[in-house]
Amino acid sequence: MKNTKFAAIGAGILAIAMSAFTHFQTSSIKGTVTPADKAVKAWAISTNDTLSAPVNNGSFEIPNAKAGTYSVIIEAQDPYANTRRKDVIVTEGQTTDVGEIKLQQK
Repeated sequence: MKNTKFAAIGAGILAIAMSAFTHFQTSSIKGTVTPADKAVKAWAISTNDTLSAPVNNGSFEIPNAKAGTYSVIIEAQDPYANTRRKDVIVTEGQTTDVGEIKLQQK
């Protein structure tokens, strides 16, 4: 009886310990920018989070986004204006592709 009780307690402790190390799925936001050589940085802004990533060769991917709604802002060089894509919805554990963002001249 004692051995069964200890085995049950041990199994419970093991289950709790294993759940403490559960891998949380991360999400990301990706897209492209044209003209590619005039985009500097991509920003993702929500009410709870601000993330950024560089734009390389016209592409960006912002990692570690939490589920929620973001505005994606592309920081541009002159003579182009910063450009915003509103209401980007990020789902837990998935990559959200915002597609192509075209910069407009100031």
